[in-house]
Amino acid sequence: MTFSVPVLVRGYELDTQGHLNHAVYHQYGEHARWELMRAAGIAQDKFIATGVGAVVLESTIKYKRELRGGDEVTVTCVMDWTEGEKVFRFHHQIVKLDGTLAAEITVVAGAMDLTARRLVADPAGHFRGLAENPELLGL
Repeated sequence: MTFSVPVLVRGYELDTQGHLNHAVYHQYGEHARWELMRAAGIAQDKFIATGVGAVVLESTIKYKRELRGGDEVTVTCVMDWTEGEKVFRFHHQIVKLDGTLAAEITVVAGAMDLTARRLVADPAGHFRGLAENPELLGL
Protein backbone atom coordinates (compact mmCIF):
# COMPACT_ATOMS: atom_id res chain seq x y z
CA MET A 1 0.00 0.00 0.00
CA THR A 2 1.37 3.42 -0.97
CA PHE A 3 0.80 6.32 1.40
CA SER A 4 1.36 9.88 0.21
CA VAL A 5 1.35 13.43 1.52
CA PRO A 6 1.30 16.71 -0.45
CA VAL A 7 4.08 19.26 0.07
CA LEU A 8 4.62 22.76 -1.33
CA VAL A 9 8.25 23.73 -1.98
CA ARG A 10 8.77 26.94 0.00
CA GLY A 11 11.18 29.73 -0.87
CA TYR A 12 13.22 29.45 2.31
CA GLU A 13 14.02 25.81 1.45
CA LEU A 14 15.98 26.75 -1.68
CA ASP A 15 19.73 26.84 -2.22
CA THR A 16 21.65 29.64 -3.93
CA GLN A 17 20.78 28.24 -7.39
CA GLY A 18 17.08 28.38 -6.61
CA HIS A 19 16.78 24.59 -6.28
CA LEU A 20 15.38 22.72 -3.31
CA ASN A 21 18.27 22.32 -0.85
CA HIS A 22 19.54 18.74 -0.67
CA ALA A 23 18.92 18.45 3.09
CA VAL A 24 15.25 19.36 2.66
CA TYR A 25 14.63 16.21 0.64
CA HIS A 26 15.44 14.28 3.83
CA GLN A 27 12.98 16.47 5.74
CA TYR A 28 10.24 15.72 3.20
CA GLY A 29 10.87 12.00 3.68
CA GLU A 30 10.79 12.40 7.46
CA HIS A 31 7.52 14.31 7.22
CA ALA A 32 5.98 11.56 5.08
CA ARG A 33 7.16 8.85 7.50
CA TRP A 34 5.61 10.52 10.55
CA GLU A 35 2.39 11.25 8.66
CA LEU A 36 2.23 7.57 7.68
CA MET A 37 2.73 6.56 11.30
CA ARG A 38 0.05 9.00 12.45
CA ALA A 39 -2.39 7.70 9.83
CA ALA A 40 -1.69 4.16 11.04
CA GLY A 41 -2.58 5.26 14.58
CA ILE A 42 0.90 5.70 16.00
CA ALA A 43 1.49 9.28 17.11
CA GLN A 44 5.05 10.21 18.17
CA ASP A 45 4.15 10.43 21.86
CA LYS A 46 2.46 7.00 21.74
CA PHE A 47 5.55 5.51 20.13
CA ILE A 48 8.01 7.11 22.58
CA ALA A 49 5.83 6.13 25.57
CA THR A 50 6.69 2.48 24.81
CA GLY A 51 10.36 3.19 25.52
CA VAL A 52 11.23 2.69 21.87
CA GLY A 53 12.35 5.31 19.38
CA ALA A 54 12.64 5.23 15.62
CA VAL A 55 16.20 5.59 14.32
CA VAL A 56 17.48 6.21 10.81
CA LEU A 57 20.54 4.11 10.04
CA GLU A 58 21.00 5.06 6.39
CA SER A 59 19.34 7.45 3.95
CA THR A 60 20.03 7.53 0.22
CA ILE A 61 18.63 9.98 -2.31
CA LYS A 62 18.62 9.69 -6.09
CA TYR A 63 17.94 13.09 -7.61
CA LYS A 64 16.02 12.88 -10.90
CA ARG A 65 14.71 16.40 -11.64
CA GLU A 66 15.12 19.76 -9.95
CA LEU A 67 12.51 21.24 -7.65
CA ARG A 68 11.98 24.99 -7.38
CA GLY A 69 10.01 27.29 -5.11
CA GLY A 70 6.26 26.96 -5.58
CA ASP A 71 6.44 23.43 -6.99
CA GLU A 72 3.75 21.19 -5.57
CA VAL A 73 4.82 17.62 -4.97
CA THR A 74 3.53 14.40 -3.53
CA VAL A 75 5.83 12.46 -1.23
CA THR A 76 5.04 8.75 -1.14
CA CYS A 77 5.99 6.39 1.66
CA VAL A 78 6.02 2.59 1.58
CA MET A 79 7.43 0.39 4.33
CA ASP A 80 9.33 -2.78 3.50
CA TRP A 81 9.78 -5.48 6.13
CA THR A 82 12.06 -8.52 6.03
CA GLU A 83 11.18 -11.23 8.52
CA GLY A 84 13.90 -11.90 11.06
CA GLU A 85 15.72 -8.60 10.49
CA LYS A 86 16.09 -5.86 13.07
CA VAL A 87 15.89 -3.22 10.34
CA PHE A 88 13.20 -2.21 7.89
CA ARG A 89 13.06 0.16 4.94
CA PHE A 90 11.07 3.15 3.83
CA HIS A 91 10.81 3.87 0.13
CA HIS A 92 9.85 7.37 -0.95
CA GLN A 93 9.19 9.03 -4.27
CA ILE A 94 8.89 12.78 -4.63
CA VAL A 95 6.64 13.40 -7.62
CA LYS A 96 5.66 16.72 -9.20
CA LEU A 97 2.00 17.36 -10.03
CA ASP A 98 2.67 16.66 -13.72
CA GLY A 99 3.89 13.16 -12.80
CA THR A 100 7.61 13.93 -13.11
CA LEU A 101 9.69 11.90 -10.65
CA ALA A 102 11.95 14.42 -8.87
CA ALA A 103 13.69 12.12 -6.39
CA GLU A 104 13.73 8.68 -4.81
CA ILE A 105 14.71 8.17 -1.18
CA THR A 106 15.47 4.87 0.52
CA VAL A 107 15.83 4.83 4.30
CA VAL A 108 17.07 1.94 6.41
CA ALA A 109 15.63 2.31 9.90
CA GLY A 110 15.20 0.49 13.15
CA ALA A 111 13.25 0.64 16.40
CA MET A 112 15.62 1.28 19.29
CA ASP A 113 14.99 0.31 22.89
CA LEU A 114 15.79 3.64 24.53
CA THR A 115 17.00 2.07 27.78
CA ALA A 116 19.14 -0.75 26.37
CA ARG A 117 20.25 1.42 23.39
CA ARG A 118 19.81 -1.59 21.10
CA LEU A 119 17.51 -2.29 18.18
CA VAL A 120 14.46 -4.36 19.10
CA ALA A 121 14.52 -7.87 17.68
CA ASP A 122 11.06 -7.75 16.10
CA PRO A 123 10.32 -4.22 14.88
CA ALA A 124 7.35 -5.38 12.78
CA GLY A 125 5.77 -6.92 15.86
CA HIS A 126 6.33 -3.72 17.83
CA PHE A 127 4.70 -1.58 15.14
CA ARG A 128 1.86 -4.08 14.65
CA GLY A 129 1.10 -3.97 18.37
CA LEU A 130 0.83 -0.17 18.38
CA ALA A 131 -0.94 0.45 15.08
CA GLU A 132 -4.68 0.90 14.72
CA ASN A 133 -4.28 0.45 10.94
CA PRO A 134 -1.25 -1.84 10.51
CA GLU A 135 -2.07 -2.42 6.83
CA LEU A 136 -0.89 1.14 6.13
CA LEU A 137 2.52 0.02 7.41
CA GLY A 138 2.58 -3.02 5.15
CA LEU A 139 1.82 -5.35 8.06
